[in-house]
Amino acid sequence: MSSTIGRIEALDFHHIARRPLQAEECALAIVDIQEKLLPPIFNNEALVRNTRLLIHAAKILDIPVLVTTQYAKGLGGTVPEIAELVADVQPIDKTEFSCFGRDEFCSAVKSLPGQRTTMLLCGMEAHICVMQTALAALDQGYIVHVASDAIGSRHEWNWQVGLERMQNAGAVISSTEMMIYELMRKSGTPQFKELLQHIK
Repeated sequence: MSSTIGRIEALDFHHIARRPLQAEECALAIVDIQEKLLPPIFNNEALVRNTRLLIHAAKILDIPVLVTTQYAKGLGGTVPEIAELVADVQPIDKTEFSCFGRDEFCSAVKSLPGQRTTMLLCGMEAHICVMQTALAALDQGYIVHVASDAIGSRHEWNWQVGLERMQNAGAVISSTEMMIYELMRKSGTPQFKELLQHIK
């Protein structure tokens, strides 16, 4: 039985930042990592590498993944390095900058299995589509964690300003390894051993 991501209105930012990530409460949104958009991104290699790590973790921990593209007809599809890992996920194409501006995305979120109260965000651009998606998610009551090293912009200043805006709005600014190790909880498990081969 499916259910929507619940509203978290009663929790203040400090409580949310202290609250450990729980895999069963999370969904991963990969925003617009596309063929014609990626080359000028200042940190594009790290963005792709870390997004791949997040996808591996999501698969191992049964975290559902959503993928979007921005006007794929003009800007190309998801880059092959990412697309090959999410071949079972149909990208949601949009012209809106916020993913939540597209009804298809909203419907996909609502149909996620379980109680998905937390949105993990990666992609680009940090100050445009990622930021507007984060603000919309927060407005709808989701907890938002942003992988700062798996988002990017063409200019580093815009990446930094985007991070600051999201943090000021109530998003938790994290990193790929912070997210992964927090979700994994401990070493020695079969899940951690499987993921370790990708982290090394």
